[in-house]
Amino acid sequence: MKNKLYGSIEAGGTKFVCAVGNDKLQIIDEIQIKTTYPEETLEKVVNYFNQFYDALVAISIGSFGPIDNIKSSSRYGYITSTPKKRWQNTDVVGQLTKHFDLPIYFTTDVNASAYGEAVIRKEIKGLVYFTIGTGIGAGIIQNGMEWKLEQ
Repeated sequence: MKNKLYGSIEAGGTKFVCAVGNDKLQIIDEIQIKTTYPEETLEKVVNYFNQFYDALVAISIGSFGPIDNIKSSSRYGYITSTPKKRWQNTDVVGQLTKHFDLPIYFTTDVNASAYGEAVIRKEIKGLVYFTIGTGIGAGIIQNGMEWKLEQ
């Protein structure tokens, strides 16, 4: 049985932090990639994860936004009307699925952070995680589940 690794991307406005970890939540490897043009940045992301292709079982992405993270939407996986003009209407999940036949989970950066807190702090069944920076966001976990706003 192969060594299972999980890919993670923190897609930020200035840098993408890519990492692989194991099922014990241990980070095995990590890299930072400057956020430039979508084509350039995503090519470097693909190149990074290709090193681990045989062991990867899934990739998760916590992204700056706004994004479309509603799985039933035709634009699921897109960064939408972001103020970062080069990144408007970028199909992040679509670009990665061209290279990786794996489950890919896509959510906001704040939802990813909220979920991470809930995983580490198992006794907590609800929380709100706020970020205030270039934008303002909140990720919510209620009764152990990610809370999603439907549009």
